[in-house]
Amino acid sequence: MPLSDHEQKMLEQMEQALAAEDPKFASQMQGSSLASLQRRRWVIGAVGVVAGLGLVLVGVNTTMWVGAIGFAVMVASAVFAATPPRKARLAVVRADGTQGRAKDPRRKGSRSFMDRLDERWERRENNP
Repeated sequence: MPLSDHEQKMLEQMEQALAAEDPKFASQMQGSSLASLQRRRWVIGAVGVVAGLGLVLVGVNTTMWVGAIGFAVMVASAVFAATPPRKARLAVVRADGTQGRAKDPRRKGSRSFMDRLDERWERRENNP
């Protein structure tokens, strides 16, 4: 039985709230979809490498430029397959129902490096 539109929206909001509250748990729960995405990237990369190899072989018989393009396709496909997929950033649902971007836990803020050093220095001077 499919969910109604209201139920789907509520489920999405709960998922977003969970991701904002505990991002590590939310990423573990998305593991299976990320694995299938990575598998798809490997397959696309392998097909690209085979197509590039075909272009290299055609380039050996015809002109150097076709072979160079084939080599570039092979390298690009291998890089595509080797890099991990980007994780989608979820929006945060606020108490009033509006949505905003989730803060990146790795990012410290918009302060500059020198501002952070000054703040640390002042903390050291105040707390001997």
